[in-house]
Amino acid sequence: MATNILMPALSPTMTEGTLTRWLKKEGEDVRAGDVIAEIETDKATMEVEAVDEGVLGRILVADGTEGVKVNEPIAILVEQGEAVPAAAPAPRPSPVAPKQEAKVPEPLPRPAPPSGNGHDAAAGERIFVSPLARRMAKQAGLDLAALKGSGPNGRIVKADIEGALRKGAPAAPPPAAPAPVARPAAPIAAPHTLVPHSSIRKVIARRLTEAKSTIPHFYVSMDVEIGALIKLMNELNAKSPKEGPDVYLITINDLVIKASAAALRRVPTVNAAWTDDGMALFDDVDISVAVAIPDGLITPIVRRADQKGLATISREMKDLAGRARAGKLKPEEFQGGGFSISNMGMFGVSEFAAIINPPQAAILAVAAGQKRPVVKNDALAIATVMTCTLSVDHRVVDGALGARWLREFKRIVEDPLSLLL
Repeated sequence: MATNILMPALSPTMTEGTLTRWLKKEGEDVRAGDVIAEIETDKATMEVEAVDEGVLGRILVADGTEGVKVNEPIAILVEQGEAVPAAAPAPRPSPVAPKQEAKVPEPLPRPAPPSGNGHDAAAGERIFVSPLARRMAKQAGLDLAALKGSGPNGRIVKADIEGALRKGAPAAPPPAAPAPVARPAAPIAAPHTLVPHSSIRKVIARRLTEAKSTIPHFYVSMDVEIGALIKLMNELNAKSPKEGPDVYLITINDLVIKASAAALRRVPTVNAAWTDDGMALFDDVDISVAVAIPDGLITPIVRRADQKGLATISREMKDLAGRARAGKLKPEEFQGGGFSISNMGMFGVSEFAAIINPPQAAILAVAAGQKRPVVKNDALAIATVMTCTLSVDHRVVDGALGARWLREFKRIVEDPLSLLL
């Protein structure tokens, strides 16, 4: 039976995207898990996998089409030998009873053994699941009845299984704040070239406007001496193997990630987020690191950074940054995180303040290390100093708490041997 392939929601904030190109042609066989297209989302250009098997009967949205709404049909999938309809078939009716007849739901029984037709039957309930997701669930011992599908018509797909394996699907994002009423922009009179906004740039603009207008930002700055940090970095890099898989090249950014993670363990109330019901204190120390890409920036995440060695952080960060610039990050590699770092030291920036990455409560802005005069033992000396500015959500982090975290970070950076303990 012909079914629609729908525009997927590949990030929590995605409402539309650009279908960059098809990787399958009309008439080609499609198996569950095959990469069929590339889609530019609000975060990156990502590969899309098929959730069903069949033949790609008709492509409804051509390569390069912008502004394709989430859940809009983009192609038609048919069975082998089936006639291809001229237009997208009507959506199948939902297995849920009409609203006026709905009753208080009873606990859903565990599903019976798979029937092999794309869903499981148990006590009259139907659970729609793709073949790939079924195999993953079986291997992991997951109860399909406990999962909520995000695919077409509520079908459970690969992403749902992966979310369950990460200790449950992520919480639904808070409702977007109403957009401020904007005054019409004055026409640009000077000669210019108009470059259309990409999907990523549009979302960056919207999210930063919302963050700056709805989060009460508070800023704390400190000058941090990094002479000892540079010395440790050079000594560790000198010990790196010259070749092979264990080669590493630790950077100041890697050390800042590790120092931030250690400071968050010592001052855990900064590793938090605001919710209307209470303060969400994160169990893990997951550090989001801003990486510049052609259309803006993206924040890949170093998970459990406090538990990893410097060489591991260095290798992970190099891999994440490379795939971020190539648009090859997986959603779970840039969605989430509890604390962000934005480092512009490589550009020679002396000081700046960053905008918070919601729903996180803090972001650290790291400037360049510079030779500056300092006073030591009542005498002038020269030291390499970088200015760090912590932006915090004042609903979560008060001024004294932000200062305490930054002081702890400064202590760790100026005595970096503690990172090796």
